Amino acid sequence: MHRKLHILLFGMFILLASCKTPYEKIRTSEDPREILKAANAYYDEGDFIKAQGLYDIVIPFYRGKKEAEDLFYRYAYTYYNLDEFILASHYFGSYSKTFYDSPKREELEFMEAYAQYKLSPNSRLDQSYSQKAIEAFQRFVNTYPNSSRISECNNLIDEMRKKMEIKAFDQGKLYFQLERYQAAIVSLENMIKDFPETKKGDEIRHLIIKSNYNLASKSIFSKQEERYNETIRKVGQFKKKYNTSAYLAEVNKIEKNCLTALKEISDVRFKK
Repeated sequence: MHRKLHILLFGMFILLASCKTPYEKIRTSEDPREILKAANAYYDEGDFIKAQGLYDIVIPFYRGKKEAEDLFYRYAYTYYNLDEFILASHYFGSYSKTFYDSPKREELEFMEAYAQYKLSPNSRLDQSYSQKAIEAFQRFVNTYPNSSRISECNNLIDEMRKKMEIKAFDQGKLYFQLERYQAAIVSLENMIKDFPETKKGDEIRHLIIKSNYNLASKSIFSKQEERYNETIRKVGQFKKKYNTSAYLAEVNKIEKNCLTALKEISDVRFKK
């Protein structure tokens, strides 16, 4: 019985071995030249998974040889074409550092940044990858100021900065809605510093004034005077900068409320 089972298993092994796919035959051939040739063929056909698997095998063999430059170029692009953008960016960057004199270096340094851009999420999510992509594009612009890709870099930077601006504004507004007024003030004032070109300037400063006023009104008595005066100071700055703003009427009302509150504080002190 055991002998029959062994014969059956051996027969199945022989059958499976004879049914190897062309890819498996190449992958296990231990012939680096044939493996590289097949990898390039799969790459040209758009089968990046198989190409990548074969490149993984032959990279150690071709390291330092004349074929290495094209091999690493294609290898980096397999990750990009498989939407593995973190690794794609890594290998694009490694290529430009390894093949310093390559005529493709400019392209790969751009792609290093572009792969980071592909990871940039919508404005509701964390913008760490947007920041990394912006920094990478700025490095590219500084390194290749005459590149034909400069305009595209600037447009992509603007796109990501817009998302980061929306994210920053939404964060500050959320703090306000949660009645975390101190955090709202800090967040929105940082936003103005980070995005001085924003078109929401009056809306942001209006929200800062409201946060200041609400913070003052909810503060303990000893801190109210200082905070109402700080609100009035910000109102003065607002009116000088945005004297036609749609928020001006509400800002004036807040100023009036602050003056009333300060008079009440003064009366309390006088009575004491």
